[in-house]
Amino acid sequence: MPDPFILINARIPGYVGLQQLTIQDEIIISLQPQSRIMPSDAFLDLLGDWISLSGIDLQINGALGLAFPDLNSQNADKLEAINQFLWQHGVDGYLPTLVTTTVENIQRSLSTLANCPSPLATSNSHILGAHLEGPFLNPAKRGAHPADYLLPLTLDTVKRVLGDYGNVVKVMTLAPELDETGEVIPYLRSLGITVSLGHSLATAAQAQHAFDQGATMVTHAFNAMPPLHHRDPGLLGAAIAHTQVQCGLIADGQHVSPIMIDILLRSSQYEQGAFLVSDALSPLGLPDDIYPWDTRQIEVTHGTARLPDGTLSGTTLPLLVGVQNLVKWGICDVEQAIALATIAPRRAIGLPTDYIGQPAHLLRWHQSKSGELQWERLGKVEF
Repeated sequence: MPDPFILINARIPGYVGLQQLTIQDEIIISLQPQSRIMPSDAFLDLLGDWISLSGIDLQINGALGLAFPDLNSQNADKLEAINQFLWQHGVDGYLPTLVTTTVENIQRSLSTLANCPSPLATSNSHILGAHLEGPFLNPAKRGAHPADYLLPLTLDTVKRVLGDYGNVVKVMTLAPELDETGEVIPYLRSLGITVSLGHSLATAAQAQHAFDQGATMVTHAFNAMPPLHHRDPGLLGAAIAHTQVQCGLIADGQHVSPIMIDILLRSSQYEQGAFLVSDALSPLGLPDDIYPWDTRQIEVTHGTARLPDGTLSGTTLPLLVGVQNLVKWGICDVEQAIALATIAPRRAIGLPTDYIGQPAHLLRWHQSKSGELQWERLGKVEF
């Protein structure tokens, strides 16, 4: 067994004061307050920089030119390059997100993900399951989702869409007001699927009923739902007031005004009420240009993707850009911003948030003299 390696003088989100971590065989085996006694084992002095687990992206629609709804056995080999790309951008795990398309496309993509081999290297991001964003969305709030493929929210249609691949789906976004029987959310929860509300016109009462049934998330808060209103709080108001519901948040400066992000984060504890997502589309990793998107086209300008009619359809910015933006805008301190992309999404889908026992896939964060937040991976060479 290799000798332990110790990281000293580290600041870690959720912990008070300087900490030291002991790593053995690339696993974190202990975390404790910094000792005044210098370790006898090999160590790295982090000089008070922040250390965190890697990012988790619960809503990412594609990368490097591949849209996840287009996955098939012929292009599945591109996932290895995407895993490497996301790893290089600080993401340890992600949910390939399948937006509204045909049932055949959904099941083909789920089948491909079900048969996808594990990453070839440990220094790669890995797939945690799938996120179905549709086809059970309110037509009036479908946004960029094609209307032709939206389906009624019934138990039969849900079972038809999932087919034999319910075990692959980790999160499903749906509009709860479409479920007239009240059967769908309990059924999805019985399969272990996290239910997220979105693309919805749900009232606060309808949203609260869905939360009572087991829904625990909201998809891209503020987008594809009515705005907050002092007499009609709606879906988002009900979510913010609920202590067990977490809202996904796109912090690119286009999907949500920084002021509204500030209001949301002030309304809830940063680790309990929100988590960052990229909502990145298939041109992630490619330059600004015009790209195909299902049967349509999107134009990417400065990392923002829109349909020809101007409808906002997503971003091409990596997850951790949102962390940097929150600090740059003065909305969060460094600790809070890091937690929104690392701790909070893990908690949202029930992944462990304790450092002990986790792979030592760690990010080191520091601020430049100009105040810009920067990060780098701590690799095997440091250990």
